Amino acid sequence: MPRASEKRGIFLRALSYSFPVFLGYISIGFGFGLLLSGAGYPWWLSGLMGIIMYAGAGQYLAVGLFAGGASLPEACLLQLVLNARHLAYGLSMIKRFRGLGLSRYYLMYALTDETFALYSGLKDEKPGILFPLALLNQSYWVFGSLAGGIAGALIPFDMGGVEFALTALFIVLMIEQYLMVKRLKPFILTAIITVPGTFFLPSRISLLGSLALSLALAQFFLPVRGENVTPRNGGNQC
Repeated sequence: MPRASEKRGIFLRALSYSFPVFLGYISIGFGFGLLLSGAGYPWWLSGLMGIIMYAGAGQYLAVGLFAGGASLPEACLLQLVLNARHLAYGLSMIKRFRGLGLSRYYLMYALTDETFALYSGLKDEKPGILFPLALLNQSYWVFGSLAGGIAGALIPFDMGGVEFALTALFIVLMIEQYLMVKRLKPFILTAIITVPGTFFLPSRISLLGSLALSLALAQFFLPVRGENVTPRNGGNQC
């Protein structure tokens, strides 16, 4: 059993590593709460969705699906396409989660884009840090969502542009990943595939189609490097 001082040290390191996610999740979670409240739903639903659903892009999409009266099969299909990238994340974490007992089930559930980015940069940390990192990240999202839901219920807001908050976070994460790996080709290849895919593929499969094609072409044009990547600033980045 880890000593209390060791547990405290693990928690403090997790708190430090997760600080960039805190800044992003509070902001986009607040935007989600505003958006949901502005669509006429109760403020507490934003927090409940953050606990049960916990999918940033999926929750933003859900607001539009709710408002548009989408059928359950259509909503499930769109969410599956949107979150299909997590299949790749999960497969890459199978070995890392092995031997972690019951906590591995929560780690699988809580594996968001940002949490995966943190895990990828913490190769030298012990497995015990994974659970507090995931729990902290989800708590940031739930708190931000609740705060936005309450603010939206109490104060009238102009919701124009709120949806861009999630896009802005992904842009920041992309920049951080580039600064960490120092490889421009994967980003260029993805952009070359995704931009035309947005215009020429049906909207419901554009994300999944672009992702599949980018992964396939990467196998041919991007050789895999064997060396370990050390994040800058000791790994304290998304």
